[in-house]
Amino acid sequence: MKDQNAQSGSSHQKEPVRLSFYATPEHDCSYLENRQAITLFADPNTELDNHIYSTLSQYGFRRSGKHIYRPSCPTCSACIPIRVPVNQFKPKRIHKRIWRANQDIEVDMMGAEFREEQHALYKLYIQSRHPDGGMNDPDPDKYIEFLTSEWSVTKFIEFRLESRLVAVAVIDQLEDGLSAVYTFFDPELKKRSLGTLGILWSIEFTRELGLNWLYLGYLIRDCPKMSYKTQFQPQQSFIQGQWLYE
Repeated sequence: MKDQNAQSGSSHQKEPVRLSFYATPEHDCSYLENRQAITLFADPNTELDNHIYSTLSQYGFRRSGKHIYRPSCPTCSACIPIRVPVNQFKPKRIHKRIWRANQDIEVDMMGAEFREEQHALYKLYIQSRHPDGGMNDPDPDKYIEFLTSEWSVTKFIEFRLESRLVAVAVIDQLEDGLSAVYTFFDPELKKRSLGTLGILWSIEFTRELGLNWLYLGYLIRDCPKMSYKTQFQPQQSFIQGQWLYE
């Protein structure tokens, strides 16, 4: 395991927090075939909080459960952190069409806790979209551990059609924006583009909160399941330590 160090400070802290990072051994890449990957994790034994998480998000890190991570592959840079400047976002014609087509959907914000109805939709989505992936374990504890943590400001956004739950967007509130953690939806409603709707709603909600950025995780252009993120423009990519516009 490799160890790197960083410091994180806050106006509420008298002393900066010293944070260690650990790199995993090489493992099969989850997104690209015949590739080996290395993942860098913030020390899980550190007392993490939303300020540390917000700071690390500005350096391309993401949250999965209680872990903060980013890819750290020495011979590959396919995973590119991206974020959308919500006040500059310009919806395309297709985005406007998706928004209009879903005006009959009601949206509600829920706390980050286990709900059987949401879990049932998650299982349906995973079985349809990722049947051979590492996320297809239906265990309720693993599901909620994947989506939440005790220190993040996490919300579950429910989308309902005639009272029926059809989509859930899981978001984290950071100090400078929102992070789109995960979205799952009814795979039978493909024509409604509910995944895109979740991102469009999150962009609007970020604006309402007076925040600047919607963090969309990693863009992987050679992975069809991840390349959809290019449609939200303008956007910044985190490349060689800097956020740059394309």
